[in-house]
Amino acid sequence: MEDVDENKEVVNRLINEFVNEGNEAVADELLAADYVRYDPDAPSGTQDADEFEEMIRTFGEAFPDAEVKIEEMIGEGDLVVFRGTETGTHEGEFVGHEPTGETFEITGLAMHRVRDGQITETWANWDMLGMMQQLGIVPTPDELTELSD
Repeated sequence: MEDVDENKEVVNRLINEFVNEGNEAVADELLAADYVRYDPDAPSGTQDADEFEEMIRTFGEAFPDAEVKIEEMIGEGDLVVFRGTETGTHEGEFVGHEPTGETFEITGLAMHRVRDGQITETWANWDMLGMMQQLGIVPTPDELTELSD
């Protein structure tokens, strides 16, 4: 039987030490060799551990002050789910867009399967459209309405 508190700590470490602080050794420690991340914003819809680490590295270059704050976390069996808030400032190239200097604050949900102290699967969904709108890269519905008037 998995220890729910230990599983929560694994997810906390991944977010705080790897995603927020960029410590790739922690990702290597905590992501299983056969790790899979399911994310509608990933180019193929899924990522392995190396692709996920590269995404976090690239995101950190574009948003050096980016931070994910875990708002609530629930664990049951081998699953850990959290609701979070992510913030950052667009200071580097991001998906072909030059830095805007704009800041963003978005929400997201992620569910992680933890086995033997490692994360084997993640299902993630973050408000990337909202982020792109806040950065001024994609127009908001109000801006689109103004354009059509």
